[in-house]
Amino acid sequence: MAKTALFYCEEAEKHLTGSHHPESPLRSLAILRAVEANHLAVPVMRPEAATEADLLRNHSKHHLEAIQASCLNGIPYDDPDTVMGPDSWDAALLAAGAGITAAEAVLDGQIDNAFVIMRPPGHHAEYEGAMGFCLFNNIAITARWLKEKGHAKKLAILDFDVHHGNGTQNAFYEDDSVLFISIHEYPLFPGSGYPYERGKNDTNLNIQMPPGGTSDQWLDTIKEVALPQLTAFAPNFLLLSAGFDAHRMDPLANQLLESEDFGTITRMVKPLADGRIISFLEGGYNLDALAESATAHITALME
Repeated sequence: MAKTALFYCEEAEKHLTGSHHPESPLRSLAILRAVEANHLAVPVMRPEAATEADLLRNHSKHHLEAIQASCLNGIPYDDPDTVMGPDSWDAALLAAGAGITAAEAVLDGQIDNAFVIMRPPGHHAEYEGAMGFCLFNNIAITARWLKEKGHAKKLAILDFDVHHGNGTQNAFYEDDSVLFISIHEYPLFPGSGYPYERGKNDTNLNIQMPPGGTSDQWLDTIKEVALPQLTAFAPNFLLLSAGFDAHRMDPLANQLLESEDFGTITRMVKPLADGRIISFLEGGYNLDALAESATAHITALME
């Protein structure tokens, strides 16, 4: 059995987005309740907030100031989908720092792998812009910390959220020490992620799935296309942008995955990087499907 931990704190629920917004405070709670209902003996650890230095490894000073002003001073942000309120600043700092806290726990030998269930999510956030419900790029911030501290000469990021991880791609497009693979529906928000975008030395791989993509299509594609690339790259750490919105019940996409498919995907990649895996909650907007899918993901991490 692997030593798995969840990284979460109550501040994640204080990032309020409005009663009809799909990126709801109920998302993390749905996962926690499912963990309890399924009697998964997995510890929950509190993350530390990201520092300004952590954020500046991946974002501009102007971006930090704009997000802080929107959260704390109510200055309108120019993306109406990416809602911020007074408590969003602390939540975003904790979400951005959670991956670093998890990485420290893995490096210290406390745990083997981790699943960060903080919000707001992160993979759409750009160097100088929030978008797609994301304020800071949590997974990219962790990747940059691992690299700067000398803990990962080679690092892989697999993004199986149904939407392209545009912010993460752009963060590492010219860095061939990071392999970024995104499997996503196209056409769909944010409208990016083309196969011809290959990055430095072919270390950027976009796999577009048509609307109506089935479990077999996704699993075969990961097994036959993504997994060989990841294995050949031989990363020291594997980071996962774990979106569960390719589920057939998700309201924001058009894929046909079942909950258990996310467990299968996790088992496929678990042998990589000697099991040093940190997973980050991205999308997943049907609460029942999210709870079931995340449970399958956690169960596979724990095996």
